[in-house]
Amino acid sequence: MSQNGPLHQQLIDRFDEMSPQLQQAARYLIENPQEIALRSMRELARNAGVQPATMTRLAKFIELSGYEDLRREQARLIRQGGEGFVHRALESDRNLVAGSPEGLAQEVLGGLAAQIEQLRQPQTIARLTGAADCLAGARRIYVQGARSCHSVAWQFHYVLSLMGEKTVLLEAPGARGRCLDARRGGRCPLVIAVSPYSRQSLDVANLARERGLKLVAITDSAVSPLLSLADHAVLCPTASPTFFHSLTPAMAVCEVLCGLLAKADRGAALEALAKTDAQLRALEAYAAAIPKRKIG
Repeated sequence: MSQNGPLHQQLIDRFDEMSPQLQQAARYLIENPQEIALRSMRELARNAGVQPATMTRLAKFIELSGYEDLRREQARLIRQGGEGFVHRALESDRNLVAGSPEGLAQEVLGGLAAQIEQLRQPQTIARLTGAADCLAGARRIYVQGARSCHSVAWQFHYVLSLMGEKTVLLEAPGARGRCLDARRGGRCPLVIAVSPYSRQSLDVANLARERGLKLVAITDSAVSPLLSLADHAVLCPTASPTFFHSLTPAMAVCEVLCGLLAKADRGAALEALAKTDAQLRALEAYAAAIPKRKIG
């Protein structure tokens, strides 16, 4: 993001040295750098789920005199970067009617639009194409996503299944060891995990790394534990004004990867899709018309 600077990188570099409370505050600032200059310290602390004093301790941890130094530096970066899409979306939040259903709906949809726009940045596009190239070179893609991320993993697996049998959804714990066997060759795991990170997904990532497999990850943060394990990682935001994190950006990333994989071998994709169409027609999988309701 254009608002990232040396302080942002310092938070990432020193993240492992921090206490759990400082890590919680740092993670929020890393993932929401634009809010540092737009929100009060108390607002930021509340959004991050920590006490205001934790923000002050965090600033001093990275050798600043106090939180205001961090705020001034971030304001300077925003002025240099101009008022981009995310900045305008955040500023528009101030005009929402507090507590109204309409205001919340606008805030959620505006945030999603900003997150999708964020994914169009050059560094994310480069990560996407690198991940797609790695997956395209694999004979089998083993897809892992637990808890909330299971829906994202399933969608990726479903779309790719229309183009053949390249993907395997890792649902049964006993299947992981057999699938992630480097001796079988041509295997590439895709692990999807966001904070709080599923132990099951991290276990798959660690096992893949131990066995020398190429690993692709879709995750949420520059301090995600998956980053040190993955050969290719795509970062997607998850912030939401509601009680639950957003999975729309992760779903969008999966859709892009599916499109890039189809493009990588267009002839084979079209041949497989033709077979899928024929099978669905034979099974009468879709209704040709709305069934008439019986009256009486």
